[in-house]
Amino acid sequence: MAIFENITGEGKFTIPRHIAIILDGNGRWAKKRGLPRTAGHAAGAETFRKIATYCKNIGVNYLTVYAFSTENWSRPEEEVKTIMKLLDKYLHEAIATMERDHIKMRILGDVSVLSPSLREEIEETNRISSRYDGFQANICLNYGGRAEILQAARRYALDLAAGRATEDLSEKGFSSYLYSAGIPDPELLIRPGGEKRISNFLLWQCAYSEFYFSDVLWPDFTPEELDKAIAEFNRRDRRFGGVKNG
Repeated sequence: MAIFENITGEGKFTIPRHIAIILDGNGRWAKKRGLPRTAGHAAGAETFRKIATYCKNIGVNYLTVYAFSTENWSRPEEEVKTIMKLLDKYLHEAIATMERDHIKMRILGDVSVLSPSLREEIEETNRISSRYDGFQANICLNYGGRAEILQAARRYALDLAAGRATEDLSEKGFSSYLYSAGIPDPELLIRPGGEKRISNFLLWQCAYSEFYFSDVLWPDFTPEELDKAIAEFNRRDRRFGGVKNG
């Protein structure tokens, strides 16, 4: 936590309530070591555990990670199978510890195309999560920002046609149709791996997020790297389109 000292000149800093991370660089991490890309995904999964625990410990309320996009299905079949096996393994292990640690977890995305075993585990994590308050980890799985907005628009149109909604739709009202309904927008979006784009991630929710890009590949991303991102967040002047006095 030492990195946060004296950022404002008074030793004060703000921990973002909600941090979003694009998990990028697993394949390149493995290639640099002469390993199959699947080894990078396994290493990345372990990094997620460490960063999620660290976020919980420092007072972050929500952590949302981009684990598998709607475009990732075009990757080699063996790689996709491995990613799904890792997700199955992670969810199975998470279910065993969520009760003990009172952890909440939500899967954001179109889960209808996933295997029956994955869907069953997702339902179980939802049941457990409903019993607790506090830190929540969100895993974006088969997720795309544009697809999310489209499905939200379709759901609203159906409600409107059925008389369950009015034509006076607000931004807050529209947000309730998104996968992330009930979750505050991220204040900080982090992308490791050296790329500088958001790749169809949380397009609606990141309208006023601060972006932080790092050259560190995701499997090498440490709590110290997260500290650097939060320190940079504290240096930003967040005006939300307005002008501060003084």
